[in-house]
Amino acid sequence: MSRLSRAAVHRPGTRDLDLTSVEVADPAPGTVLVRMGASGVCGSDRHVLDGDWTLPSPTVMGHEGAGTVEAVGEGVTDVAVGDSVILSWFYPCRRCTACVSGRSYVCTGSRSEECLLPDGSTPLSLDGEKAFPYLSVGSMSEYAVVPEAGAIRIPREVPFDVASLIGCSVATGFGAVVNDAGVEAGTSAVVVGTGGVGLSIIMALQLVGANPIIAVDLNEEKLVAAKAFGATHTLTPSDGLADEVHRLTGGGAAYAFEAIGRVSTIESLPSLIAAGGKAVIVGLPPEDSPISIDALALAEGGKSLIGSNYGSTVPGRDFPRLAQLFLAGRLPVDQLISHRITLNEVNEAFEAMRRGERARSVIVF
Repeated sequence: MSRLSRAAVHRPGTRDLDLTSVEVADPAPGTVLVRMGASGVCGSDRHVLDGDWTLPSPTVMGHEGAGTVEAVGEGVTDVAVGDSVILSWFYPCRRCTACVSGRSYVCTGSRSEECLLPDGSTPLSLDGEKAFPYLSVGSMSEYAVVPEAGAIRIPREVPFDVASLIGCSVATGFGAVVNDAGVEAGTSAVVVGTGGVGLSIIMALQLVGANPIIAVDLNEEKLVAAKAFGATHTLTPSDGLADEVHRLTGGGAAYAFEAIGRVSTIESLPSLIAAGGKAVIVGLPPEDSPISIDALALAEGGKSLIGSNYGSTVPGRDFPRLAQLFLAGRLPVDQLISHRITLNEVNEAFEAMRRGERARSVIVF
């Protein structure tokens, strides 16, 4: 059995998504059928559309989603029909050394990045041929089939548009601050790039009590948003950026976060932090993007430069925690959403992203 689902499909060599119907199989053992409630429009999707990253094709895009469990396959016990769930774009295998040691964010058994289910299959077809859900999610579709480990139950009180962002940008930003950097109350931080992930970093910094919090961006509207989310100072990039950060922090920030994925801004991170400080690469650059770092200066200053993928998120632990923080009014995720759109408007949303406009667009089904 299967069903038709209207979806946004990417084909190689094109930047615009094709809005068409794909065939979605019923859930196999260990998988879950989800009727999508919302899907974020994320910069990682844009990397694919713009040819920065390569994937199997055709691809149903979207990896930042939430919805309602419609059916479950044999053996599924974590969720039940009717549950509200957030989808994780990196499902853990639950068996490898990383998973059993509590570090599922570096799972070696997941096939998410191949856009495949754990058994190596895909639940989608298009015109009789295989189609692939982006990162094994494919949330820009009315229906998705995901592994049980990739569907995390949350309270039904959390709106799907909010829940979808928790599944990627919010978890990534929050995790970079809490899981990776371990920011302490009263310490200084600078955030370069104030899109959805950058604003999520700022929200988390405010939550843990960082001060001052410096936001850096070219877009004045985004800097206004950064102030609303907790930034104490805003700066635009310039040749004197490092000097200004050092002036505001009394010698350099304790923590610096890059949330764009641009080589030049990643290379600038060590210059923004104090001796003993920690710089975190959160934004993901195009494939094959080496950077140049003054290794001697980094070592002599006792500085750290680390990579953060998905904020070292453990979805089963972190998604419910973030949902509860939202419900408690301590994490205003809803304020990240600048545009609620239909699936028909998805290409326009990506064009706005390329122009550096909007905080977050969310497709609401």
